[in-house]
Amino acid sequence: MNQDKIWNYFQNEDMRSFEGSKSRVHFLVTQFKPQDKILNIGVGGCFFEHIALEKNLDIYSLDPSEKAIKKLQTLLGKDHAKVGYSQSIPFENDFFDGVVMSEVLEHLDDETLRLSVSEVYRVLKVNGKFVGTVPYCENLSEQIVMCPKCGEKFHRWGHVQRFDDVTMKHLLQNHFSSLGVKPKMFIPWNTLNWKGKVSAVFHYLLFIVNIKKSGLNLYFEGQK
Repeated sequence: MNQDKIWNYFQNEDMRSFEGSKSRVHFLVTQFKPQDKILNIGVGGCFFEHIALEKNLDIYSLDPSEKAIKKLQTLLGKDHAKVGYSQSIPFENDFFDGVVMSEVLEHLDDETLRLSVSEVYRVLKVNGKFVGTVPYCENLSEQIVMCPKCGEKFHRWGHVQRFDDVTMKHLLQNHFSSLGVKPKMFIPWNTLNWKGKVSAVFHYLLFIVNIKKSGLNLYFEGQK
């Protein structure tokens, strides 16, 4: 499956799909302090970049979509926004105070995932942080659809990895110390009507008492 086609479509033609990510992005930005040099891999709706600038972060961006990066270059400059992939990050060693990959790792096959974690480690400064989110305990088979033209079956969002607390710790532990991995619920209040907000509160209460797992995110943080 060509992941680039999926990312190009959602990032450039269906930006509405990212509206619900703002509360998650706000949370991730708060994990860093002003003037930190941060790389965001996988720009999505570009909300992270705009909020990071408001918080005085020195923000850099990396994404396979040339169209999305061209838009960001008008905001950040060509040196701060580059076309590329997480398995081959086009920045020098020990360059960043933090690297963010939010809702990205689940799109990567096993080899790309392994290389990407190694590359993140390479470009981080000593004591730098790798943070992000993935879907929590996702049932991948529930999101399989079929193309009516070619008959190919694929995950509607291009996910190929399933993560829980154990698998995420296993992925990061060979490179990072001070690991933090925990489920979180990010409620997109800005996109919900009153019925949606009532439903969100109900599901949040289920999350608090450890009943709800579907629809959650798994937040991770590791230090070099």
